[in-house]
Amino acid sequence: MEVRLSGEETYRILVVDDERSMREFLDIMLSKEGYQVSLAESGEEACERLEKEEYDLLITDIRMKDLDGIGVLKKAKSVMPEIVVVMISAFATADTAVDAMREGAYDYIPKPFKVSDFKRIVREALASRKPLVDSKEKDVSEDDIYHFGCLIGESPQIRKVYDLIERAGPTKTNVLISGESGTGKELVARAIHRESPRKDRPFVVINCAGMPETLIESELFGYKKGAFTGAVSDKQGLFDAAHEGTVFLDEVGELSPTIQVKLLRVIQERTFVAVGGTEEKRVDVRFISATNRDLEERVMEGEFREDLFFRLNVIHISMPPLRDRTGDLAVLAQHFLNKCASELGKDVKKISAYAMEILRQYRFPGNVRELENIIERSVALETSNIVLPESLTLASFRKDPISVNRRHSDLTFDGIELDKVMAAIETDYIMKAMEMAQGSKQKASQFLGISMRSLRYRLEKLGFRNYDE
Repeated sequence: MEVRLSGEETYRILVVDDERSMREFLDIMLSKEGYQVSLAESGEEACERLEKEEYDLLITDIRMKDLDGIGVLKKAKSVMPEIVVVMISAFATADTAVDAMREGAYDYIPKPFKVSDFKRIVREALASRKPLVDSKEKDVSEDDIYHFGCLIGESPQIRKVYDLIERAGPTKTNVLISGESGTGKELVARAIHRESPRKDRPFVVINCAGMPETLIESELFGYKKGAFTGAVSDKQGLFDAAHEGTVFLDEVGELSPTIQVKLLRVIQERTFVAVGGTEEKRVDVRFISATNRDLEERVMEGEFREDLFFRLNVIHISMPPLRDRTGDLAVLAQHFLNKCASELGKDVKKISAYAMEILRQYRFPGNVRELENIIERSVALETSNIVLPESLTLASFRKDPISVNRRHSDLTFDGIELDKVMAAIETDYIMKAMEMAQGSKQKASQFLGISMRSLRYRLEKLGFRNYDE
């Protein structure tokens, strides 16, 4: 399918790379996408073409023998200010990336790249220049596409959650939300409350893990004057304050056995007695609970009451961890970027392809909450208008294995040459680390957990010497 501009003109793309194989590969790939592709084997040839012909998109390698990609970028912007430029490089440095962005580059892409990622960035780059007039889809805002209340994403995993929220919301039924810390369980609870007839009534959050057992009973049920030392007047409890609304029991699995018994009575009888009181009070509340523990396992271990579990777990919603929602990572990251840039007054508009690739490889033990913290920190530290890899602080990155083919399945009865296999694995790790570090030996050595001297020796052994420190 051809992608067209106003009228019937096809997007015109100039590809500049001094590697013949890369030029031919990009020519074939982009032509199949319906673009009109021109090729230049050097920066000088590219500048000559830019003087004579008009292009919508320039894709140029950064490192070339005669005139580098920055020079081509400057020339392109001088003769065609509206042209969109995407830089590609195997080992771009942070300074090079910043220079490219300051000169007006849209993004830069690491080699080797995934074809699907490359096609996406090309589409986004062209879309940033002019709207596609032959698209038959109506204009839809980001809120319409990705948001459900405060929840963001459109992956199949999160769409299942949206569906359960819509179906559970209008009912009176108790809901149990399970999932790792940082997955957004409270956001789901609030979304259910907003979808319910109780939406205009109180939504009361009770942190079951954050209150000492000696205080939680009086906080939940309230107390009467003189019930204990310091009780100088009556106090309303949280259940009473939530009357006709919703109670959100966060980390409900941390409740003590004593409180579990009293909570069960409230759920069953809809009555409770304040600490130090004798009169039963009726309460109309809906219970939504959340846990990052396996409550069924705790039931089997005798640490959580089975009858309470069944009362809470009428409708179960499981929140997927961020590592299982890879399709939502980019839109979540961009949402947090926009939010943090606005709050911090920074002119940071996007995340570079290098930085996004690192985020995609990270496991996010802290899930969506950790992603938001990472993006906020990156925006605060960033000095350009695009988030670069060195602005990312991934707390447990070195603990996460870099995905490589370990080749253990190659072992057969014919045997293997172990030294060659181990050398190939070492090469995979080093090349991946150098790619992620944009050619910086210092950063790559940190990723690999080895010294700079050791990395330099290994690179020279592999035949690579021209890398920035």
